[in-house]
Amino acid sequence: MKRATIIFIILYATIMNAQTIKFNDYFVDQTMRIDYFHIGDAANEFITIDHVFQYGTWAGSLKNLIDNFNNGAYYYKIYDLASGKLIFSRGFDSYFKEYQTVDDAIKGIKRTYHESAIIPYPKNKIRFVLERRDKQNKLNEIFSSEIDPSDLYIIKDAVKDDAVKIYKSHYSGNPHDKVDVAILGDGYTLKEQKKFEDDLKRFSSVFLSHEPYKSRKDKFNIYGVFKPSEESGIDEPGANIYKNTTLGTTFYALGSERYILTDKNKAILDLAAHVPYDAIYIMCNSARYGGGGIYNFYCTFVSDNQFSNYIFLHEFGHSFSGLADEYYTSDVAYNDSYPKQVEPVEPNITRLLDKNNLKWKSLVTPGTEIPSLWEKENYDKMDYAWQKERREINKHIAELKRNKASQKEIENAQNEYNKKDKLHSDEVDKYLMSSKYWNKVGAFEGAGYSATGMYRPMPDCLMFSKGSKPFCKVCEERVIEVIKHYSE
Repeated sequence: MKRATIIFIILYATIMNAQTIKFNDYFVDQTMRIDYFHIGDAANEFITIDHVFQYGTWAGSLKNLIDNFNNGAYYYKIYDLASGKLIFSRGFDSYFKEYQTVDDAIKGIKRTYHESAIIPYPKNKIRFVLERRDKQNKLNEIFSSEIDPSDLYIIKDAVKDDAVKIYKSHYSGNPHDKVDVAILGDGYTLKEQKKFEDDLKRFSSVFLSHEPYKSRKDKFNIYGVFKPSEESGIDEPGANIYKNTTLGTTFYALGSERYILTDKNKAILDLAAHVPYDAIYIMCNSARYGGGGIYNFYCTFVSDNQFSNYIFLHEFGHSFSGLADEYYTSDVAYNDSYPKQVEPVEPNITRLLDKNNLKWKSLVTPGTEIPSLWEKENYDKMDYAWQKERREINKHIAELKRNKASQKEIENAQNEYNKKDKLHSDEVDKYLMSSKYWNKVGAFEGAGYSATGMYRPMPDCLMFSKGSKPFCKVCEERVIEVIKHYSE
């Protein structure tokens, strides 16, 4: 049998499987949350079930139950146990996966992370499967467990909390045909509840003013979920600052001073479970630059930095649509995130292993050569110089905080940094906009944390550099596809 025929049969079977799944045949309109522990180091990983929960209305689509985006390092898949039929799937990344790339994991230090699979509540027994990509990006099963939805030990109504307050920041209708976004606050004290309300309103407006969300406002519900923290702000380990907060968010995640994550997965999902949700934002009450985003997991951003709007939109690009970082000059926590000679699964970066079949070939501007030889050398000199200076300034500010310098001295240093950071951002914008390739789609070297051998679609994008700017055409197309997946 010819290879093309085999591929056609596989694709046809996948499409027909997705089309023939009727929600009411396999699910009831509630949510099942499967909590599990993900344990290991760079070379090994183990999975063990923690608890299973039943609660609330299912927020997702009743139509699109199979995830065909082929994105994320992992997939969880749900099979009807009796028939063996795939009835639900979702690709995702995880904190554990990122840990596997850092030095401690490579040295064999094992750590445990808590994760969850969120699925519609099944009517009958299921087989819960976790798959992970190998070095060739092929998915392989790493864990399987049978789950009986009638099990007496499934926890029900476990998310009630009188300290939680819910806000409908933007409401368009039935969760089944909307993208439901939950914005959780962290580091807001009870006295700062009004600030949370104001921040929620402000960032909801930012979100709904940016394309492609702006022209699809009627496809979204945005909820705010407030639970007061004992202390204001979030952890800054490099400055010896630690806060008692609801969700435990922290700068210096995996050793990167601007990376904000939390390993309190259960706390996040217990809080989010007060509303229907397809995607989770964590709004951190801080003015220091930072954020993070993990695909189909959650994203974080700070509320009061000069670049907060950018961080808010950029990180959601990661967590909601599975977009890759297109920048390459900044330090990151990871080692070897994208194996050489293997095409990344993310839609907006490429190894360009076959330039005649570029993954965004249909969007390439006519007449643009592939690869597209942009003005990279001067950009690199400018940006690498700033990254070196930026690291030194941030190191100095952290030392001031550790040494209990006066608030005025710290503020002066921070203000000086903010001015330089904004000036550099403006210079980058001006330089990129002067490119002969401005607003053209091609394949521009420098992406995915690699200066060479990786390519992005356009000279600039919300996923490439800081500031007020749109998604590139490739990223925007993917965001629209994901919105459709959740809102049909």
